[in-house]
Amino acid sequence: MSGTLQTDIAILGGTPGGIAAAIAAARLGRSVLLIEPQAHLGGMSTSGLGKSDVERRHLIGGLFQEFTQRIHQHYLDRYAPDSEDIALYQDGYYFEPSVAETVFHDMLQAQPQITVLTSHSLDSATTSANRLTAIDILSPKQQHITVHAQVFLDATYEGDLLAAAGADFRMGREARDEFDEPHAGQIYFDYQRQQFLPGSTGAGDDRLPAYTYRLCLTTDPANAAPLTDPPPDYDRRHYLGYFDDLAAGRLAGPLQFKPGRGYEPAHFNTLVRALSVTPLPNHKTDVNINPRPLGFPFPELNRGYITGDAATRAAISTRIRNRTLGLLWFLQNDAQIPMQHRQIARQYHLPQDEFTDNQHFPWQLYIREGRRLLGEFTLTERHITHQPEQGIDQAEIETFTDTIAIGEFPIDSFPCQPRQPGDTIVLEGYLGMLDQITRPYEIPYRIMVPQTIDGLLVPVAASTTHVAFSSIRMEPTWMALGQAAGVAAHLAIAQQCAPRNILIHELQQQLASEGQILQHQPELNHASTREPQS
Repeated sequence: MSGTLQTDIAILGGTPGGIAAAIAAARLGRSVLLIEPQAHLGGMSTSGLGKSDVERRHLIGGLFQEFTQRIHQHYLDRYAPDSEDIALYQDGYYFEPSVAETVFHDMLQAQPQITVLTSHSLDSATTSANRLTAIDILSPKQQHITVHAQVFLDATYEGDLLAAAGADFRMGREARDEFDEPHAGQIYFDYQRQQFLPGSTGAGDDRLPAYTYRLCLTTDPANAAPLTDPPPDYDRRHYLGYFDDLAAGRLAGPLQFKPGRGYEPAHFNTLVRALSVTPLPNHKTDVNINPRPLGFPFPELNRGYITGDAATRAAISTRIRNRTLGLLWFLQNDAQIPMQHRQIARQYHLPQDEFTDNQHFPWQLYIREGRRLLGEFTLTERHITHQPEQGIDQAEIETFTDTIAIGEFPIDSFPCQPRQPGDTIVLEGYLGMLDQITRPYEIPYRIMVPQTIDGLLVPVAASTTHVAFSSIRMEPTWMALGQAAGVAAHLAIAQQCAPRNILIHELQQQLASEGQILQHQPELNHASTREPQS
């Protein structure tokens, strides 16, 4: 394919947010072009992130709820009601990557107005009088295609389209005093005791939370694709810090045990605690890289990724992939690791029936944060938390007139720096599941509207600070924002105006009719505390 394409709405990024936007707009009659650089759609939800990051299920409805219901039906059709797998899929909130991909494809194929282009990347963007009018994309054979649309959406994790269009953005961490955010900037925060630690300067910088891969591993020997060799650049010295964690007791169980957090008691006080493992149906597991040990070897491997060209990004992705596979090899094979720990690690393998065209390894790098739009409104820690001791009172937070979704997930950000001299409790930048202070909050439409560029909405790399982004950056929330962006793009075309000027009450009415949650009851008993939880 080459030449020129014309569509009502063009979406760059086949992430869950992009998919939701495409479906929402198509169901309202719009033609949609969904463009994804990877060979597969679905972002992290089809690439290893097998559990939905949502703690209050009733606050996220709409297309995300439809997605979970379809997952739910898939497993009901496959397993007996009293089987263990039925319990493991958690009413459709936990799933295998391949199941999520099938469901997304089914939802997209039901909308003939949607054209999907995978393995197509952004080359450039054209603006006229501060309005995005066209983009050039490259096919897998490097053929140029010019795409004209009435409205464009940037649903990439990186914020690539907003940057190409010339929209202003932030990247890195704001200083503590820039928005008066207690957890902003360089920070050491004891995730167990909810205490600020010495060394927390609050200084801003350009560091980003560590990128990793999210693994899907199987415990079924018949479906296993065991590692037979270490990755090409394997160096066991990258992982030796975990031995110090084990000796210091940092691989023990948590002070407060919460379900769904990847805690497997059989792994406590073993080196396998380098992983956070959650069971899924069909003898699969969702495996995150545990960011709590000081030996966590991923911070700053992502330097240069966001601003890099395709070759640079590929090299960084390969480095992180090899570091991930190297960790699995280390845990299963290193002679210094106690045999009992190695035997536990050898229960988990890449699955033969997942990622079959990528050597059973996820294709999507876990980009937790990239560029963040400078929008008409900036969401901050002060809008999403209740911290009376910091002068942030939930009761004083006003609601927004342009609310289009509810956020609810605890602030959660991976470390930004590797272990520094003197680090004994936590890595710099780690903000681990701050559910003691994060409260449900309204999300205004303006965080996806650029300050200066028209014809563009940004539902994923939205306008927030680093701290607030650490809460909204969850796929269920992004699907809610994507759905709102798809409806808003439709209204902009129908009302013959820029997306910033649409009638907000019509957007809210349409979203409410589609099951989107726009209001919530304050959780008045949601106390903040600095005391140990147990």
